[in-house]
Amino acid sequence: MTREVTLPLIVDDHGTLQVAAADVSKLLRTVGGRWLRLVESGEEGLDEDTVAALTIELAKLADRIDVACIAHSSGPAS
Repeated sequence: MTREVTLPLIVDDHGTLQVAAADVSKLLRTVGGRWLRLVESGEEGLDEDTVAALTIELAKLADRIDVACIAHSSGPAS
C-alpha cells in the first residue's frame, strides 16, 4: 500500500493547504544543485565554499525529511 506523507508547511486560513514532503525535499535538492551549477559555470559573486556548505545543509535537511517520511510510512498499519 502506498501512502503519501505531507507536512503542513503552508496552510490557508482553514489549515487545509499542505505541501507534500517529497516535493519539499526535491525542492531543497534542486536549489542546491542549481547553486552548484551556477558556481561551476563561473557565475560572478558566488563563493564556492559557501555554496558548497549551503548545498550540503540543504541536502541534510532533505535527507531528514525523507527519513522521517520513511519512518512514518514504515510504522505499524492502523
